[in-house]
Amino acid sequence: QVQLVESGGGLVQAGGSLRLSCAASGRTFSSYTMGWFRQAPGKEREFVARISWSGSSTYYADSVKGRFTISRDNGKNMVYLQMNSPKAEDTAVYYCAASGGLRVTRPDEYNYWGQGTQVTVSS
Repeated sequence: QVQLVESGGGLVQAGGSLRLSCAASGRTFSSYTMGWFRQAPGKEREFVARISWSGSSTYYADSVKGRFTISRDNGKNMVYLQMNSPKAEDTAVYYCAASGGLRVTRPDEYNYWGQGTQVTVSS
């Protein structure tokens, strides 16, 4: 069992920065691909970024590439999403998720989810 808890969301101005954190519990945390998803009202949950178990491989949605950075610290059981130059369209609830797969981008490919943290970008 893996438990995930997101934090760090809030109100940020466009062009600012924000870092989301995901705290994980479970001794096998380092074996999972970790991902960030987001969901805006009335929209489907969409993939944002993922990182391999070792942290050596990352992948981003085109909409955030170059602005967001995913990272992990397995020693601390933490995953992060650094959001630079956020835009109004980045406003959503952001979710941390864990998957036993590798090249995973779909929500149904992820096994565990956090409760989500709200990010609101003001313009």
